[in-house]
Amino acid sequence: MTKFADLNLSPALLKAVNRMGFEEATPIQAKTIPLSMAGKDLIGQAQTGTGKTAAFGIPLIEKIDVKSQHVQGIIIAPTRELAIQVSEELYKIGVDARVKVLAVYGGSDIQRQIRSLKKGPHIIVGTPGRILDHINRRTLKLGNVHTLILDEADEMLNMGFIDDIEAILETVPEERQTLLFSATMPEPIRRIAERFMKSPETVRVQAKEMTVPLIEQFFVKVPEKEKFDVLARLIDVQSPELAIVFGRTKRRVDELSNALTVRGYTAEGIHGDLSQAKRLSVLKKFKEGKVDVLVATDVAARGLDISGVTHVYNYDIPQDPESYVHRIGRTGRAGKEGMAITFVSPREMGYLRIVEQTTKKRMQPMRPPTWDEALEGQQRITMEKLEESIKEGNLDEYKSVAKDLLTEYDDAITVIAAALKVLTKEPDKTPVHITEEKPLPQKRESFKGGGSGRGGENRNRRGKSGQQPYKGNRKPQRRPTGRRP
Repeated sequence: MTKFADLNLSPALLKAVNRMGFEEATPIQAKTIPLSMAGKDLIGQAQTGTGKTAAFGIPLIEKIDVKSQHVQGIIIAPTRELAIQVSEELYKIGVDARVKVLAVYGGSDIQRQIRSLKKGPHIIVGTPGRILDHINRRTLKLGNVHTLILDEADEMLNMGFIDDIEAILETVPEERQTLLFSATMPEPIRRIAERFMKSPETVRVQAKEMTVPLIEQFFVKVPEKEKFDVLARLIDVQSPELAIVFGRTKRRVDELSNALTVRGYTAEGIHGDLSQAKRLSVLKKFKEGKVDVLVATDVAARGLDISGVTHVYNYDIPQDPESYVHRIGRTGRAGKEGMAITFVSPREMGYLRIVEQTTKKRMQPMRPPTWDEALEGQQRITMEKLEESIKEGNLDEYKSVAKDLLTEYDDAITVIAAALKVLTKEPDKTPVHITEEKPLPQKRESFKGGGSGRGGENRNRRGKSGQQPYKGNRKPQRRPTGRRP
């Protein structure tokens, strides 16, 4: 294995890499960094989850002249989520070198971006449309760019950005280094490489296999607008001892934690905008059991030392399999079993297949519980608490009151039913607001049939008989794995 200390990095970058917990380079990093630092154009055929952001980010940051106020590197990404993710990682890599990174993307205040562009960022990470918008407004000048990186080029092709990309490439100086990363190499991507790159070197790596043997994994196919009610009913039925809900954005985390609180759950959210003191306070309450449900973004959850988590709910499926494994790895620790349930909108089924290919484990379909089943789940929990209290004893102080009740109401069943009703947290249908997020861009390659892979059409034909019912037991039970019906 190649260590970062062997890659001739500057002290500032080596310090940042060590602080991020990286010691050994992934295969794509070991192959890409030396070639990129030598100034070569490069085609990297690799999926997200292989460490490619650091693979292109480290050499780029090494080349930045921090004394210059010009944009020197530009990274084009297909979605705002990926643009934000890449910019955050580049910031961490370049912070000791004082490299300034700015993300620009649609759906965000363009005037604020214009003000930020005037402050002289060294690296721009952005979506094609917004980058082109800034170029046309003359708020982004690329005349001093020495490195251009296309990240997930095949996704940008699928989303119809090919013309925007070519327009951006035309504005960048010809004397530059170009790096192109793509999981697949369709013909239009090859043509871009031939037209805009100079004798590129090719690096191919496979996503590393990641396994999660003790975690039962399920998916619920559910439209975006129904996700929250399904989440609430699942929590009611399963009554997890400690649960983490993962959302894709900071807004999502805030809205989910607020909505769960409105519905009567003890929930708190953490994301990158919270102060360190607030994060530590929330985590302390979660570890002590004062918070039942923790809602988090991927960035906030990385590196968390949390034990005792019984359930992980992926409210939004992550864009890459590595994030999925990081998420569900919060449960099933120290040899204990755990359960992970992923919500997938119909248009995001291709991402599910990629996760399964990476983890080498198929997720079982789960039918979301009804409101009646959610009530039954809460009644069951109340009965368990009553039975535990009976076994523990120490009820003498309450027996005289119980006798009075039975004297007044001679029907013991009515008295017990009333006690169950008072103690049971009935499913709450209070209206809540959750902003609908657009689904991830469709993985078109993943829907092709053939072989043992799962095509989208085959999955859509699966009837309810092929779905697992909700899991009502508090402690997850293991099931023999095998092919689904």
